[in-house]
Amino acid sequence: MSARPRAAWPLVAVFAAGYLAAYLLPTVVGRLSSGLGLSSTQAGLIGSTLLLSSAAAGFTLASRVERYGERRLARLGLLLAFIGYGGGALTTYVPLVVAGAVVGGFGSGTATAVAAAGTAARPDPHRATTLGLLTVSATAGALYLTIPHLGGGHGLPFAAIALVAAAVWPVTGRLPGPGAARVSLGASSAPLPRLRSGAVLAVGMLCWSLAQNALWGVSGRIGLTQAGLSEVTVGAVFAVALGAGLLGVSGAGALGLRFGRAVPIGVGTVVIAGCVVLSSSARDLPSFAGGVMLWNVFYPVVLSYLLGLGAALDPRGRWAVLVGSASSLGVAGGPLTGSLLSSYAGFGGMGLVLAALLLTVALPLAAVARGVSGRGPVVGAVHVDEPQVALAS
Repeated sequence: MSARPRAAWPLVAVFAAGYLAAYLLPTVVGRLSSGLGLSSTQAGLIGSTLLLSSAAAGFTLASRVERYGERRLARLGLLLAFIGYGGGALTTYVPLVVAGAVVGGFGSGTATAVAAAGTAARPDPHRATTLGLLTVSATAGALYLTIPHLGGGHGLPFAAIALVAAAVWPVTGRLPGPGAARVSLGASSAPLPRLRSGAVLAVGMLCWSLAQNALWGVSGRIGLTQAGLSEVTVGAVFAVALGAGLLGVSGAGALGLRFGRAVPIGVGTVVIAGCVVLSSSARDLPSFAGGVMLWNVFYPVVLSYLLGLGAALDPRGRWAVLVGSASSLGVAGGPLTGSLLSSYAGFGGMGLVLAALLLTVALPLAAVARGVSGRGPVVGAVHVDEPQVALAS
């Protein structure tokens, strides 16, 4: 039996460990604010710093996984995640917490880069990515149900991410080492095709991801302070919403390209804008839960088509890499953007601004999709969180 089939589940585990921080972002930011006495803006800035560090790892390592080997980089990433998040959990000194977030974020991004490179090289990357999504969603959902019962403080979510990284470490021995055969998406020196369409898609993707993660980064505080819910209830809503997101991924896979990409991207983004307004203005459990769950159903659907569109722009995958990197930047800027907007305009005003941004980019993104004739497979995708750092990130 070849090493590649045996590497499927280790890649899924590394995928989950890398994306977990983005999935737990609402509780991380909320606990930083309540546990350390930080303002919402300060807590959001730390969350953005964590995700920016993760995105930086992806930019740095995107074309170097083959050179260093999946096994070595995965172990490095998991070690950095364990040290960074674990160290941040053990101190209340804010500069050390920030340093832990930076180190841990770079570790998460390293693990994510390994997972992305490994799944892209598999015969069926959509299946491998979907398995990763299932794993990280189930893990995050369990933690959202568990953490509120274990006490307060900022350390618990950090410690949970560190422990998951440690638990995944043993499976990295089954990953390929340096020199494993792989196709390098960025190796070609040929000019990028469809420059205008690709640039519009990349900029639109940055704005699209920024809006999603701006809401996700403060959604925990919306539930706690505006809707008046307990942390246990908010955690339960997030857990159910993550499960609803799996329905979205399954629906995108079943729908495929039956209606092309323009309709799912355009209409889906408009629906998401409505969910953003509903979630941000929620003042009770039904409106908060309804907005968050509907949003989590449609978000992965649209994201999967956007990533598939990036792949269709260039068969060598260079636009897919650039679009994913642009999405990572949007993910990283989300928490701070959400915190700043909510501080100056309130949660409701923030939701209107983010919805307007989504509606603004919906038409250009749909136009790019309509002008691309590529009928490649729809790529499964993740929330970072997700990330991703869709899963990126």
